[in-house]
Amino acid sequence: MLVDTHSHLYLPQFDEDRTAMLGRAKAAGVEKILLPNIDLESMGPMHALCEEHPNLCIPMMGLHPCDVKENFIEVLHTMRAQFSLRNYIAVGEIGIDLYWDKSTLPSQIEAFEIQIEWAKELNLPIVIHAREAFDEIFEVLDRKHDERLRGVFHCFTGSLEQARKVMTYSQFIMGIGGVLTYEKSGLTEVAKEIPLEYLVLETDSPFLSPKPYRGKRNESAYVKFVAEKLADVHGTDLQTIARITSDNAEKMFGWRNFNPLQKP
Repeated sequence: MLVDTHSHLYLPQFDEDRTAMLGRAKAAGVEKILLPNIDLESMGPMHALCEEHPNLCIPMMGLHPCDVKENFIEVLHTMRAQFSLRNYIAVGEIGIDLYWDKSTLPSQIEAFEIQIEWAKELNLPIVIHAREAFDEIFEVLDRKHDERLRGVFHCFTGSLEQARKVMTYSQFIMGIGGVLTYEKSGLTEVAKEIPLEYLVLETDSPFLSPKPYRGKRNESAYVKFVAEKLADVHGTDLQTIARITSDNAEKMFGWRNFNPLQKP
């Protein structure tokens, strides 16, 4: 039993073979796939995929930091209204990205903080995108963190010091994906020092494929390669990794009894 806690399977990269791709995921032992939203345009395809495969695919709702534009307040207003119409498992993918555009940092911070407040109001976890922005995200969390806030640092590729900082926030864990299999990433040394109870598995499909598919389109079936590598790093077996990470995902998201077709 594996859970892919972060995958964008509604994107056009899967339009030609989506059904077959989902079949491969099931065959690889993937029981649930969590779908983070990106922007207004991604909402429709994401909802459609969850409606077609409600026993496999589960949606989140949020505005990706790379899509925080001049009209972000209006966009957030539209997204916030969705929570009264549909059932979502998390507020995500949200956060700060300073790799592509540093000029939007003030707006990214404001959007991040607004969506954190949604999560507190709705008793939902947040899924954080952090790219070259750990310090800025930690500053926000230092202000906003309380007993109502929980979440996942998606695609964690930080240092051991940054991992330890994440673990100081109660109810926060880290998502580990294909980068763990990259020899020069340095993530294996860090992951070795992170207790397994702080980790969940993800793919970030169609991006960041693990070895042996690096450079090609990623898909949810490949989460098994991440699990196998994590088992090797921690000196245990695949079954143990699957059980612990799936239980961690259940504690964070409550995926086992979640029904995306159920009305709020």
